[in-house]
Amino acid sequence: MTTVIEQPVEARLVAAAPRMPSIPAVLRYDRGDPFAVCMTFPAPATLEGVEVCWTFSRELLAAGLEGPEGQGDVRVRPYGFDRTVLEFRAPEGTAVVHVHSADVRRFLRATGELVPVGLEHLQLDLDHDLAELIRDAY
Repeated sequence: MTTVIEQPVEARLVAAAPRMPSIPAVLRYDRGDPFAVCMTFPAPATLEGVEVCWTFSRELLAAGLEGPEGQGDVRVRPYGFDRTVLEFRAPEGTAVVHVHSADVRRFLRATGELVPVGLEHLQLDLDHDLAELIRDAY
């Protein structure tokens, strides 16, 4: 059974140099971390020149389709009828990207089929995780 969902999306980098008006990005969801999603950007699209993955909550991504959400490093909001804006804030600066809302909705539907919203806790093995923490403490 599949435990990871990856969906390529086209991200339009706002205020980007003309050489890169849109960039390929990937939305990723792993059943092993059921509350989180990751958006990965390729090395040429980053200031550091290395692939960058931003991890944030699946709930934030879903809520951001309907209205402005987020207060920290990642913020999500709708933009018009068919776009969603994601802002990624770091000490080096802020990246603002637009993605097709339909792609985000399709991705969220697939994650919901893998792990239904509200049942994420059933994917966690808290006894194992606690045992690992205790073991590492000694």
